Amino acid sequence: MIRSSRIGLAHLSLFLFALALVGKAAKVQLVDGGTWSRRAARQQLAERTLPAPRGEIQDAAGQVLAQTREVVRLEVAPREVRDMRRFRRALDAARIEPRWIARATDTARAWVTIPGTFLAAEVAPLLQMRGVHWTPMMERVYPVSEGTRRIVGRVDAQGSALDGIELALDSLLRGRAGTEALVRDARGRAFESPQADSVAPTPGYTVRLTVNHELQEIADRALADAVAKMGAEGGDVVILDPHSGEIRAMASRRLDPRSTAATALTEPFEPGSTLKPFTAAGLLALGRVRDDETVDVHGGQFTVNGRTITDVHRSATPLTLHDVLRWSSNVGIVRFAERLQPREQYEILRDFGFGMPTGLPYPTEAGGRLREPRQWSKQSAASLAMGYEIAVTPLQLALGYAVFANGGELLEPAIVQEVRAPDGTVVYRHQPRVVRRVVPAPVAERVRRMLADVVTEGTALQADLTTFMLAGKTGTARRTVNGRYVAGQYYATFVGLFPAEDPQFVILVKLDSPSGSYYGGTTAAPVTRAVLEAALAARDAALDRGALSTQRQVRA
Repeated sequence: MIRSSRIGLAHLSLFLFALALVGKAAKVQLVDGGTWSRRAARQQLAERTLPAPRGEIQDAAGQVLAQTREVVRLEVAPREVRDMRRFRRALDAARIEPRWIARATDTARAWVTIPGTFLAAEVAPLLQMRGVHWTPMMERVYPVSEGTRRIVGRVDAQGSALDGIELALDSLLRGRAGTEALVRDARGRAFESPQADSVAPTPGYTVRLTVNHELQEIADRALADAVAKMGAEGGDVVILDPHSGEIRAMASRRLDPRSTAATALTEPFEPGSTLKPFTAAGLLALGRVRDDETVDVHGGQFTVNGRTITDVHRSATPLTLHDVLRWSSNVGIVRFAERLQPREQYEILRDFGFGMPTGLPYPTEAGGRLREPRQWSKQSAASLAMGYEIAVTPLQLALGYAVFANGGELLEPAIVQEVRAPDGTVVYRHQPRVVRRVVPAPVAERVRRMLADVVTEGTALQADLTTFMLAGKTGTARRTVNGRYVAGQYYATFVGLFPAEDPQFVILVKLDSPSGSYYGGTTAAPVTRAVLEAALAARDAALDRGALSTQRQVRA
């Protein structure tokens, strides 16, 4: 009996133990199964983000201005490395600095992050070695041209857009990141999972700009040479197609190394005499002046509302509107502008696009300044006629001159020619858009002919080309710093239409505080000529050479 009781007790104990095991197993699998599965997944599985290739930025001909290349970041666990001699040779072949090789092979260190990034093909032997951990990354590569970089913009080390087109069109360019499923072995090494699904990254869209790379390089070089030669503090060049509004080149340069923006869009200035043609066009459009009508310029010195206005090129005889532009007479344009009501003068300048942003896709474009008549002083009308008490960006001024080149229409500017999806589908293509008709076509043509005489007979003789006619206007305006005029500092400007008949380019050159001679006719005008001569000699500078051959014959 005693023996039977002991056997029964043993059986009962085994039964209860088996029941406990089944219960525990049921709890682990049925009740806590999800928790343990997630814990196992965390230990055995990992997910790595696959960065998306950022879309290319190209020039008008398809030449790459900004592109993304795949690189890797290397991290080393020295204690995991098996063949240290072979590992050292691979590090040396990858051109890693000796001090970082020493750290990466020091087994006293648990983990070493090697600075910088590397092309995967250049460090392929390292990627296969035990103890080397690598992370795929995308690196943005840009051209060396400073002007192009200011347009294109930048991204930081993490791929976040900072400025320029990169920032303005970031939602299109950045693409969509993917994921890669990894599985870890008992020693913590990660391998691509054969079962879990990975999501491939989606590349960004390709953006093609209207900029002509060769013409951009010409503008950059000419501006850099001018700034250095004339001791200027900076400058801007804008070249655009007056019939489409497309920007062909836009160069900016500043002595301040912190300046990275395209200042032709972000820094308004008082344009001085380059604003006079707009007042002339308004007078002609309203019928307030006849071709043969003159005004007395009082020998080049005139006092209005207690302010004395003087001319650089003084005339003892009355001047026509044509002569006023040719010799850039301050007195003459002020006398003619007296025929306009304040509201009319304001609306003329507003209709040419001044006082508001152009709408170009650039994150920090400035709108300039044009005050309404109720904010004017007694001297504001005269100041505006001479190009003061107004601030415009170089792009706004160039677009205003395009009105004289295309028959009287203000166009919306364009810097993006087209956008393509990753599969090559065109999702956007620029079409010229007219903002408004500013003046009738005959008025635009009359002003353009006046501007042609400014180059051949007036203040812009140094812009004249020997083979083609050029139209344009010079400007010399006092420079302001912190809201005050600075003695001896000026903006020297020239805006040209090339060629004078049926222009293909509007070209603006502005220099900030050139040393020595500071007049637009002797500083900015020669730069314009240098840019155009280089463009004519270039193989591809966005010129219609067939049309130019006819212009050459007319000039001859």
